[in-house]
Amino acid sequence: MAERFELIVFDWDGTLLDSAAAIVSSILAACRDLGLPEPPESRARHVIGLGLGDALRHAVPELPESDYPRMVERYRHHYLSRDHELTLFPGAFEMIESLAGRGRMLAVATGKSRIGLNRALEHSRLGPYFHATRCADECFSKPHPAMLEQLMDELGVVPERALMVGDTTHDLQMAKNAGVAGLAVSFGAHPREVLEAERPLACVHTPQALSSWLHENA
Repeated sequence: MAERFELIVFDWDGTLLDSAAAIVSSILAACRDLGLPEPPESRARHVIGLGLGDALRHAVPELPESDYPRMVERYRHHYLSRDHELTLFPGAFEMIESLAGRGRMLAVATGKSRIGLNRALEHSRLGPYFHATRCADECFSKPHPAMLEQLMDELGVVPERALMVGDTTHDLQMAKNAGVAGLAVSFGAHPREVLEAERPLACVHTPQALSSWLHENA
């Protein structure tokens, strides 16, 4: 089968890295630190993938703008205290290695900060496999198409030859806004039913199924 996609763009948290639970617990812990009521876990999970400012604005709508810096500091304190314990999903390293060996261009579009992504790429040893990356503190946050548009421009790929892989509706909506195909994974932050409502090419339910789908279709 002729290759369909020249560029495959991955979200990071909840797609390659098993980090959704740690992000949720860090948001809840930061709320406790500031004496704020904890949001429902479903709301905290929903904001995963957004830039940190947008995420807090949605997860903790009662937070005064003047307290954002303190909230961000407490969130980062809790997350960074355990991010070295987080691991890639089973088979994720081998999947990326295989795609690179087959000549696919690979990229990351993430709600993480540049400092945070660089730490994660170094810790996971996946950094050398990605041709380009974009973070939420470098351009508009998802679901704005800027990350994908900039990646495609940098790598010289047209939208019809690009695929976005992610675990949130933010990822799939960004792909739609950029004219790019979307592939959903339901083992991260957002539940299957809301992902399928965005009508991705497919919604896979395990890391192994993701690897198989990409091997057969990308």
